[in-house]
Amino acid sequence: MTSSTENIDLHAVKTALRKEHNSILLRQIMSNRSLVIGFVIIAFLILVALFGPLVIAHDPNAMNVLNRFAPPSATHWFGTDNLGRDVLSRVIYGARISMGIGVAVAIVASLAGLIVGVYSSYYTRLDHLLMRISDGIMAFPGLLLALALMAALGGRASNVVLAVSIVATPYIARVVRSEALALKEQTFVEATRALGASDTRIIWRHIAPNTLSSLIVQATFIFAEAIIVEAALSFLGAGIPPPAPSWGNILSDGKTYIYKAWWMTFFPGMTITIAIIGLNLFGDGLRDLLDPHSSKTKN
Repeated sequence: MTSSTENIDLHAVKTALRKEHNSILLRQIMSNRSLVIGFVIIAFLILVALFGPLVIAHDPNAMNVLNRFAPPSATHWFGTDNLGRDVLSRVIYGARISMGIGVAVAIVASLAGLIVGVYSSYYTRLDHLLMRISDGIMAFPGLLLALALMAALGGRASNVVLAVSIVATPYIARVVRSEALALKEQTFVEATRALGASDTRIIWRHIAPNTLSSLIVQATFIFAEAIIVEAALSFLGAGIPPPAPSWGNILSDGKTYIYKAWWMTFFPGMTITIAIIGLNLFGDGLRDLLDPHSSKTKN
């Protein structure tokens, strides 16, 4: 009877502690203004990218030369461009491409950076090789290197992802490596090694998972950087080829007519700005949530 009562009490205590932990975490999230505002902006843009094309009335590539340079109105909320295409529909479809590339780059660069970072921290000889390669990549301006890679690879969405991922990977690898170097000397890693665990098990069961908080935060900033680089590449004609709309090539189409049709550059430019602000706010808030010491240091 006593044993049954103790088990019930233990289960009740665990449930109460779990609820209290979730309640504290929710309060921390809701009190983090940067995290909440950034999340709302990103969630809104993702919803627009996913479901916007289902509700808009205009084809983004449908031309109407008789309706060129129409200003914003009830029919065309963002106006029309030099070929009579609806700017709003192009911005919404462009969100799919630009944000899709940002997500893909964040995932690819994070995985590559995680692999390079943890193995560099664990094997000294490999560290010298991989970090020198990373230093070589980081020595070039990111946009210039991405532009050179696109010139060699050709203008396709997959090539944009590859080029920007190559540029971004060393930055994530550096962050992961610095975290992993500190973890490598921790007592629990030494104990695991003393018990005969293989290097692979130590790296992927004990070191890599403990670097994920820094990796996730860095990935949000890489996401924002990827959107900017993709827009710059498309603006320069080396990114997503027309007629497929991306925020960069919409800006490129509008630069010639900026004084005649300001809406062609204003709306896609504002969309890029809002996306970058949202991602940076979300990244800052996530960093404060996962690493409270960073917010104390800033204050």
